Amino acid sequence: MAALRLLRRAAGAVRGRAAAGSRGAASGGRPPAVPQRIEEKRRAALLGGGTARIEAQHKRGKLTARERILLLLDPDSFDEYDMFVEHRCSDFGMDSSKNKYPGDSVVTGRGRINGRLAYVFSQDFTVFGGSLSGAHAQKICKVMDQAALVGAPVIGLNDSGGARIQEGVESLAGYADIFLDTSYLFITGPDVVKSVTNEDVTQEQLGGAKTHTAVSGVAHRAFENDIDALLNLREFFNYLPLSNRDPAPVCECHDPSDRLVPELDTIVPMESTKAYDMLDIIHAIVDEREFFEIMPAYAKNIVVGFARMNGRTVGIVGNQPKVASGCLDINSSVKGARFVRFCDAFNIPLITFVDVPGFLPGTAQEYGGIIRHGAKLLFAFAEATVPKITVITRKAYGGAYDVMSSKHLRGDANYAWPTAEVAVMGAKGAVQIIFRGKETDAEAEYVEKFANPFPAAMRGFVDDIIQPSTTRMRICRDLDVLASKTQSSLWKKHANIPL
Repeated sequence: MAALRLLRRAAGAVRGRAAAGSRGAASGGRPPAVPQRIEEKRRAALLGGGTARIEAQHKRGKLTARERILLLLDPDSFDEYDMFVEHRCSDFGMDSSKNKYPGDSVVTGRGRINGRLAYVFSQDFTVFGGSLSGAHAQKICKVMDQAALVGAPVIGLNDSGGARIQEGVESLAGYADIFLDTSYLFITGPDVVKSVTNEDVTQEQLGGAKTHTAVSGVAHRAFENDIDALLNLREFFNYLPLSNRDPAPVCECHDPSDRLVPELDTIVPMESTKAYDMLDIIHAIVDEREFFEIMPAYAKNIVVGFARMNGRTVGIVGNQPKVASGCLDINSSVKGARFVRFCDAFNIPLITFVDVPGFLPGTAQEYGGIIRHGAKLLFAFAEATVPKITVITRKAYGGAYDVMSSKHLRGDANYAWPTAEVAVMGAKGAVQIIFRGKETDAEAEYVEKFANPFPAAMRGFVDDIIQPSTTRMRICRDLDVLASKTQSSLWKKHANIPL
């Protein structure tokens, strides 16, 4: 019901502005020709494709382009650009007045989200299905250029059928100009797939929300409806700096930075083969237990997302023992690497929680290039120059230990819990390889020597073995110290990450 009220409020605001313009034009006698035309164009722009198409959009459970902007931005903060721009196509009857819509098929401008500047474009499905024309692309490029000048983000609300066929190559050039993200669209639709490969597939199977969030990894989150998505977008926006020239945002914090978390002392099971939920650790440590997870349905054996520590935005990466024992595989390596590089690009400190028994074995992984894809995560952590804090909660085995922001990859603060095991591999497998089944009591000896945090601590690979309950306090102290960190890499034209 709350979502429905928000939908009605947004729709009413658009209709109200259009009606106000109509009354203004009709009152006070006959206005001069130019002012009257201005008002008529404004009314037409506010209505987009007209009331019938707006109602059809609502019946599909979707907001219009303008309603989305009104819901996303702070009240009365939206300043629109290029309301009078129209497409320039004259082919196939497009030059007819009935095919001219002020603003064309996209609404662009700037506004504020919780008082912070953002530029926005919202494609209008009620006008030619939101298809991209030359004018449409020009409007988007303008706000992108403006945002780059002032160091502000651009938010794109995509609802488009693709390039406008009537404009041919000009619409394709528009895509090249703006590099528009089409993550929720098809490269080719079901009809084309059927004609080329003879596969029968539905739109939902080919490019629906479940496909792109859980299978392909193209989309990062899926939401119940437009309103849910836009409200979550407002929340997500608060974690990010306005540009790569700004530091990570710092908010007022009412959660004590020296808060102890006693439940962490018993959260890791004594049996090393027993799973636990890494999200429980993350929620217990971060401010107010608030964690904005990214790609929660894809590669679930690794967790990534944003939180705050003592008010400061941080990026969190953690192995998930509940899924595939937290092993790294192709998808989780790519997911983690992309997130680490994003945080490094926008000056967001990284906190890594490690419980990884190694890389997932098997021919499928080897044939798929696990070595190359796993190297992406290693490269991302090694390349990152933001503050990097790592906590080993349990297993840190083999090459996967190195990859997960180890001290060898320029980690700033690396800690181990008493339950940590830093070793080449697990005790059972190691004993079988070393003794070839000839020793029956060697496993206990291996555990005593290697399956504990002391070997790594003795060699300086971890800075301290800490009580789990003090983890939040130690991380907050480190972040304060590392706030002034300056680190640079050797100059190069660009890095050569193993793509």
